[in-house]
Amino acid sequence: MRIGIICPYSLTLPGGVQMQVLGLARALRRRGEKVRVLAPCDGPPPDAGVTPLGLSLPTAANGSVAPVAPDPACQLRTIRAMRDEAFDVIHLHEPLAPGPTTTAILTRPAPLIGTFHAAGGSKAYDLMPRAVRFLAGRLDDRCAVSEDARTMAQDALGGSYDLTFNGVEIARYGAGTPHPTQGPTILFLGRHEPRKGLRVLLDAMSMLPAAVRLWVAGEGPETDELRARHAGDSRIEWLGTISETEKIARLQGADVFCAPSLHGESFGIVLLEAMAAGTSVVAGDIPGYANVARRGQDALLVAPGDSSELANALRTVLADTQQSAALVESGLKRAEEFSMAHLADLYLARYEKLVATVATSGG
Repeated sequence: MRIGIICPYSLTLPGGVQMQVLGLARALRRRGEKVRVLAPCDGPPPDAGVTPLGLSLPTAANGSVAPVAPDPACQLRTIRAMRDEAFDVIHLHEPLAPGPTTTAILTRPAPLIGTFHAAGGSKAYDLMPRAVRFLAGRLDDRCAVSEDARTMAQDALGGSYDLTFNGVEIARYGAGTPHPTQGPTILFLGRHEPRKGLRVLLDAMSMLPAAVRLWVAGEGPETDELRARHAGDSRIEWLGTISETEKIARLQGADVFCAPSLHGESFGIVLLEAMAAGTSVVAGDIPGYANVARRGQDALLVAPGDSSELANALRTVLADTQQSAALVESGLKRAEEFSMAHLADLYLARYEKLVATVATSGG
């Protein structure tokens, strides 16, 4: 089967949807399937089997910035690539994001399956209800990665959506060498914007012992302000944007991974990555994270925005080796339940069923 996977976001920039697309493609190829990924790229393609569609244009979305490519040149490259590849089925991630996914919906060169990732509302859905419902109606199959994502899609677009999940490539997080530490170490990984809660974590650092270190990976609109505000704290190391290899090494090396997000997370894939790396997790108690982390079993979940409660949870995990070990053990088992290999099997069955249905109907 010739499978096309289209991502509307630049693959050379970090992002959860991008990592899902690349990981799913790798898992399908390991099963012997012919897979091609089409997406914008702001540099050399990050993996084999990627057709770059051009540069992205940063666009505000869901309190963050989405690197999409709505320009005509990208759409022409998308049409040409779909024609040349002659896919049996095309899998669209965030199908209604402007750019190559909507182009695939409009041209429909093969049966289309769409996976909806976002939660928390969409201005495009609110401002163009008829247009987005029309586009969604052209999909042959629809999935959502979480209950929140499904609710958002159903309310705005109508139709039905089967729940899937986001997958984690277990083997990638168990290989390699952990990054060395200089004492008890916390890792934050994410865009520096209000909803990610970095400000709350930095405030919590003032309540933690002097020996505790914090790695802060990523960048964003709050970076300069937060760095200036905490410039006097030598325990904090600002890493900037890091590679996937370094991300895995830092996850493995840290004693705790902290995700203090306040809202707007559809699915806690980054929590699963930390679990797969054998690291304890402390996170905000929000629906997107509760989808994957069972409170007190796989992670300690705290009230969003409460720096004191966050500091207490971090202090507990760093000091109580028995509880930390229990979280790690449970987290490793939990991550296995969301393996990319399992997700690839589920999607492959959907592809085969969809292709057979279309063939039978003569569509």
